[in-house]
Amino acid sequence: MNPLLSRDFRIPFHKIKPEHIEPGIREALTQAQKDLDALTAFPGVRTYENTIQALDTLEERLDRAVGLAYHLTSVVSSPELRTAYNAVLPEFSAFYAKLPLNDALWRAVKEYSESSEARTLTGIRKRHLDKLVQSFVRAGADLPTDEKSRAEAIKIELSQLHTTFAENVLDATNAFELVVTDEAELSGLPDSALKQARASAEAKGTEGYRFTLQAPSLVPFLQYADNRELREKLQRAYVSRASGGEIDNRPLLERILKLRRELAQLMGYKDFADYRLEVNMVGTGDAAVHFERELFEKTEPFWREEVAELTDFARTLGIDDLQPWDTSYVSEKLRQSKYDLDAEALRPYFPVDRVLQGLFEIAGRIFGVTVTERDIEEVWHPEVKFYDIHGENGVHLGSFYADWFPRESKNGGAWMNSFITGGPRHKDGEEVFEPHLGLMVGNFSPPQADKPALLTHREVETTFHEFGHLLHHCLSKVEIPARAGTNVPRDWVELPSQIMENWTWERGALDLFARHYETGEPLPDELFQKMQAARTFMAANMQMRQLSFGTVDLALHIDYDPETDSDAVSFGQKVMEPFSIKPEFAHNSFLTGFTHVFAGGYAAGYYSYKWSEVLDADAFSRFQNEGIFNRETGRDYVDAILSRGDSADAAELFREFMGRDPDVGALLRRNLGRERVAATD
Repeated sequence: MNPLLSRDFRIPFHKIKPEHIEPGIREALTQAQKDLDALTAFPGVRTYENTIQALDTLEERLDRAVGLAYHLTSVVSSPELRTAYNAVLPEFSAFYAKLPLNDALWRAVKEYSESSEARTLTGIRKRHLDKLVQSFVRAGADLPTDEKSRAEAIKIELSQLHTTFAENVLDATNAFELVVTDEAELSGLPDSALKQARASAEAKGTEGYRFTLQAPSLVPFLQYADNRELREKLQRAYVSRASGGEIDNRPLLERILKLRRELAQLMGYKDFADYRLEVNMVGTGDAAVHFERELFEKTEPFWREEVAELTDFARTLGIDDLQPWDTSYVSEKLRQSKYDLDAEALRPYFPVDRVLQGLFEIAGRIFGVTVTERDIEEVWHPEVKFYDIHGENGVHLGSFYADWFPRESKNGGAWMNSFITGGPRHKDGEEVFEPHLGLMVGNFSPPQADKPALLTHREVETTFHEFGHLLHHCLSKVEIPARAGTNVPRDWVELPSQIMENWTWERGALDLFARHYETGEPLPDELFQKMQAARTFMAANMQMRQLSFGTVDLALHIDYDPETDSDAVSFGQKVMEPFSIKPEFAHNSFLTGFTHVFAGGYAAGYYSYKWSEVLDADAFSRFQNEGIFNRETGRDYVDAILSRGDSADAAELFREFMGRDPDVGALLRRNLGRERVAATD
């Protein structure tokens, strides 16, 4: 049997080879078509089971095969794997695009939705049916035949463009390296960065020190390297990835925007943002723009103060003309000056294994789960770990893979994804719980010959963040997979992840894992106090950066007209100028590497990070008031949010947990400091 099509809970990743991709997906497509034909030709009375559930089942089986193939292209990419995946990409893209435009299927769904049985549905089945009907309409099921064909063609082309865009970014990232043979040119860099660069050079058979555009290499270089010329070289390379020469995403970017605009107008919406956001909490593009603008206005005064302080301090370092490649460096020097805190001083207290142990202990105290590691052979890379999650009653809730360190065959960034959505099921007259399966991926500072992997505090936050997504998936108790776990509106999905980051700032939580990797000494109170004092350091600048991403994303999907406006990169630069320390700081090709928006599902939705941050800052205030390890509060949070998926409107679930609507002030107070915000009220 083709291992790509295995239905085993433990997926045989160790057996899946590039040669399995094409035949596996084609076989899955053939079976899906057979199931679809049987569904649409069913001669009897339409029921939930033979129509809606049958559709869910055929989609789930195909999704699994396609999803596994896509996952492998993200974590162990190779020319052979890419070739195989891209060979079948048009075929499965066409199937997905045609599915909601299939007249016979739409008739079957409508026939059932108008039946007497459908009218008696309640709860999650009613919600699922309503959402399914809405999804058919939004996909163009009621369009004239010629417009249906055009919508289908657009979706197929977009799928191909998104994949190529991501591949180009990965290739452009891997194409760059900076090799330095004279250690004197690397003054300022911490020992951890030097050792990592030396190991990278040795792995390539190169003398000296090798630096790349992967975050664990790039970030400390920009933050600590005294050599301004080399900082400039790396920074320029990063913000110009895939923007010219043999690897150029500019034409792809503009084609993607043009097709999205055409698709939205074909569906009867004024722009892609309105089309995309109709099903989100925010509702419309204008509402998302208003949210971004309101936060910009509230943040700007604090940001101006920070920019002035940063610029003045840069002059004391001999930098009279602050440039983009200086900001991280000057910020770090300023932080050390103000708080006597070197971010590298925290690393020894965050060995990755102990961080994970602490994270699992915290989850156990709050949510009543137990996480245990299990050694298995079914992994895609030897570094991958496997864990089981059990509930208080011993029920196996789910399992997950963890893949933490960068590789040239692996996409950058961090993410969580699901492989199997379980939950309560009815079998032989009894209710059973089928476990979920997911994964967490990062690109963290790797271990060195004489040291374990030591994380920065930001990497600790990222670990907690992705585990929050994983809990949302594995603690779901929704019986319909399409409405379960993280299958929720984009501006709701980040609440469970972002709220977990808050525990990385709490003394009681840090005491469970922040211990020196050599001595076992807990994080000294002096360092903790410095962390707290520096928590809001340059926070307005970071907030403005995120707002710039959300704003340019919305502008490209609302205001940008490919037919009349300048090229999209230039358009985006103009939009981002007001968010930049100097207007010219925005004059780069950042957009050609913006995979979140052009390959990763956040199109017209990047605002959702800040939207969800408002929700998480506010929701965490309840834990602060009732106890950060309060089991009853944790139980309420699981019952109202983590277990509920998309079984009810997100705003309703938030009110169920908090007893009221969100307070945007919670974000400002946490990120910018209570005293600073209070002084402006």
